[in-house]
Amino acid sequence: MSRRRRKVLPKEPVRCEIETLSHDGRGIARQDGKTQFVDGALPGETVMAKVVSSRSKFDELRTEEVLEAAPDRQTPPCEFADLCGGCSLQHMSGDAQIEFKENTLREHFAHFGGIEPEQWIEPLRSEDSLGYRRKARLGVRYVKARESVLVGFREKRNSFLTDIDRCVVLDPRIGDRILPLRNMLHDLDAYSRIAQVEVACGDDVAVMVFRNMDDLSAGDRENLIAFGQAHDLHIYLQPKGPDTVHRIWPESSGRDDERLSYRLEEFDLTMKFHPMDFTQVNAGINRAMVHRAVEWLDVQPGERVLDLFCGLGNFTLPLARMGGQVVGVEGDETMVVRGRENAELNGLDNVDFQGADLHGDFTGQSWAKEGFDKILIDPPRSGAEEICKYLTAFGARKIVYVSCNPATLARDAGVMVRNGYRLVRAGVMDMFPHTTHVESIALFERDSG
Repeated sequence: MSRRRRKVLPKEPVRCEIETLSHDGRGIARQDGKTQFVDGALPGETVMAKVVSSRSKFDELRTEEVLEAAPDRQTPPCEFADLCGGCSLQHMSGDAQIEFKENTLREHFAHFGGIEPEQWIEPLRSEDSLGYRRKARLGVRYVKARESVLVGFREKRNSFLTDIDRCVVLDPRIGDRILPLRNMLHDLDAYSRIAQVEVACGDDVAVMVFRNMDDLSAGDRENLIAFGQAHDLHIYLQPKGPDTVHRIWPESSGRDDERLSYRLEEFDLTMKFHPMDFTQVNAGINRAMVHRAVEWLDVQPGERVLDLFCGLGNFTLPLARMGGQVVGVEGDETMVVRGRENAELNGLDNVDFQGADLHGDFTGQSWAKEGFDKILIDPPRSGAEEICKYLTAFGARKIVYVSCNPATLARDAGVMVRNGYRLVRAGVMDMFPHTTHVESIALFERDSG
């Protein structure tokens, strides 16, 4: 049997007239009845683009030259933007990025839920679209042919690491140290056996967690510690699974002190977390998001409030500050413990953290039987379709839904509307500037009619 021949791609760039954008931020053009997805192109532009893959119904291309630029085009703030897959919208102005995300949310509501909010609210925007990202996973790869170590994000649409020496969207405590990090890793005995570096930043401390595939030599540990000392970073190792993460600099007196923290000043709260815990990547947007959610729920003293997928208490504790009785529910027992730690740290006794399977019906749990006046839900990308089917059992008057995926928000919104709720308000939050990631928030109220 003969092996199927790979299609020969055109060597010369082709001319593309860009009509609109796909949900992943690529320009869409059409030629001879075939769709073209063009990286780095904006609606209304004419570009010359190189075909990088071809299929029966569409081609994928990469912009080589912009012949006619759209008004929304800007010079990317990062010199690696054309190649690095960490961001895909740096060539688009900030206003246009927001409009793109709002349109994405509108289209998903119309397509998946067949609904529209009664009011579109102003987007929450970052004060600064650079240096905002406090959490990330950096790939590490030793390139034998060059005898060098690469650290960074994958290139667009392939598995290669981008050759970068800094990152302008990462918190500067991390992003400005990519080159010295690369140089330090190159000098290790284990230069080819560090798989990745997890980074996490609190308000006062920045952390690097090195995934070491082998035990490190004494010299390597000394080099890592010296790097942490020189750059004011806490250094952790992860020899195996997530539960093996431990700090080697500064010396740890126990797992209880291996915590970072951030402040929610409006609510007089200090939130502590482990470097591997889930936290929001954008501190400024997180503060604005928490404010909006608490404002919309308008918790009154004596009300019972449910916070689903509560994590370490990012919404739970601010809601508790409003004087209600708050129950935070989380499927990850580690985060339940973290929530309780934060409640104790902040002197809150009107909050209870519970662990539960959030993929099934938990309405029969003892803490759920009294019902709730208000509910906040902040699910993962897969959404909460099953939960939305029985939220009506609690009798809540208001539900705030925080989403990181407009498709599952729209789907779940349709479920709630069919079960007696109105979609009152919705809007986007620019948690990830320069990317196509759409974070959004919606308010539902029980239909009194």
